[in-house]
Amino acid sequence: MASYQGVLEHYKGLFDLPAHTRPVTLLEGNTPLIPARRLAEQLGGGFELFVKFEGLNPTGSFKDRGMTAAVSEAYGREARTVICASTGNTAASAAAYAARAGMRAVVLIPQGKVAAGKLAGALAYGAQVIQVDGSFDDALSLVVQLTQKSPICLVNSLNPYRIEGQKSAAFEICDVLGSAPDWLCLPVGNAGNITAYWAGFKQYDNLKSSGLPQVLGVQAEGAAPLVLGHPVDKPETVATAIRIGRPARGEQALQTAEESHGRIIAVSDKEILGMQRELARLEGIWVEPASAAGLAGLAHEIGAGRLAAKGRRIVAVCTGHGLKDPDIITKEMTRPLVMPPRLDALEEVIL
Repeated sequence: MASYQGVLEHYKGLFDLPAHTRPVTLLEGNTPLIPARRLAEQLGGGFELFVKFEGLNPTGSFKDRGMTAAVSEAYGREARTVICASTGNTAASAAAYAARAGMRAVVLIPQGKVAAGKLAGALAYGAQVIQVDGSFDDALSLVVQLTQKSPICLVNSLNPYRIEGQKSAAFEICDVLGSAPDWLCLPVGNAGNITAYWAGFKQYDNLKSSGLPQVLGVQAEGAAPLVLGHPVDKPETVATAIRIGRPARGEQALQTAEESHGRIIAVSDKEILGMQRELARLEGIWVEPASAAGLAGLAHEIGAGRLAAKGRRIVAVCTGHGLKDPDIITKEMTRPLVMPPRLDALEEVIL
């Protein structure tokens, strides 16, 4: 029986990768498209809602789809070191795939702005982690400058092969549903993912007449340069994965919104955290805060009467697992009840 071999092999021939590319895979992709019926009912009902749960990729986020392509290309041309700036997920993914290829990984992160679960991943995979006394955008500027004058390979989403790999998520959605959904809702930070999804849907539509979705991109209010129309020098949001004030692919994101007859909006941290809790409570899906932004945006637009969901099929992309940032939950929870090891005590508590 043939087994799944990762996105590059599964969708071989659909990626624009150089001939020298040598696959480096952790069997990423093939993530579930989970029906979210109870959440759909809470949002008004009358439509199909699915969650594309990218937190089930090998390092716990969607970044693995693009990283397998970027590192495979670098490995094929015998690059020895990869580097990235990161709010956390890219760092963990780059470090894991570099380790898989026997390469060195260097990651720059904004000081004190990366969730512990993400930083731990980068360290566990053996990356050299450097904190920058500045923002993600400052870190990205530094790694771009460095890679322009050295043979070190940049694996941020500016790397075109990252976008190639990430297109695979759009292919998977069409394969499972039989066509594109009516709406695709997803978080927007550095804007590589929204760019990749749109490229993937357009490519699949050309090949298989799968159709095209309208795209709802969602930023956090404290880090919403594409909504405000100008860069944000000091972005602030609990959704650390999208705490970016100068998206590298901002123009492509805006073009996606226009071409798809969709839009990019911003929601509050309160809406994001509320949706994170509701998704876990109603559907058993725990995602990091940024991952709930797409669904929070959907709820916001339905509530405001700006998105007619009735009769539609909607997919929300949840980009990272809740274990990436558990502190958000644990710091607000009440301490579990302590009881003596007696049946009568247990009965008193729960009955």
